[in-house]
Amino acid sequence: MSTITRDPGRVAATPARLDGRMDITSQEAGVASTPRADAGLAVLRAIVGTVFVAHGAQKLFVFGLPGLTAGFESMGIPLAAVAAPAVALVELLGGLALIAGLLTRLASVGLAITMLGAIVFAHLSAGFFAPDGVEFVLTLFGAAVALALTGPGALSLDARLARHRA
Repeated sequence: MSTITRDPGRVAATPARLDGRMDITSQEAGVASTPRADAGLAVLRAIVGTVFVAHGAQKLFVFGLPGLTAGFESMGIPLAAVAAPAVALVELLGGLALIAGLLTRLASVGLAITMLGAIVFAHLSAGFFAPDGVEFVLTLFGAAVALALTGPGALSLDARLARHRA
C-alpha cells in the first residue's frame, strides 16, 4: 500500500505506515491535513464532547443510577443494571475524552455504540423527528463515527502524545 505525496511539479508514491497503532497522523493515513481541517475536527470534538458530557452527567447526577436503570428496564434494554451505568460513564468520560482529543477513536467507538443502542431501543419507534425520534441521536451517532474514522486532528492530546513519542 502506498500514499501519494505531492511535490511541486511531481507526484511520487511512498510507503504507507501500517504499524498497527490506534492513532496515526493524517499524513500517514494518506489524508491531507490542513489547519482548517484540524480546526474543524477540534470544533466538532468540542461540541459533540460537550453534548455527551451533559447527557452523561444528567444520567449520573440528575436521574441517578437507580432511576436510569428503571428507565432502561421500562424501555426493554437488556441487562439494564449493567447497561445504565455503562452508558452514563461512556457518555461522561467519552465526552471528556473527545473534548481533550485523548483516546479519540476509542471514545468515539464507545459513543457510537451507545447511540446505536439509543436509536434501536429508545427512538426508532418514534420516527425521525425530534423530540422523540432518531434525528438527534442519529446526528450524534454520525459525528462519533466520523471522529472514529478520521481521528482527532492535529489540535488534540492524541496528536501531541504522538509527536512526543516520535
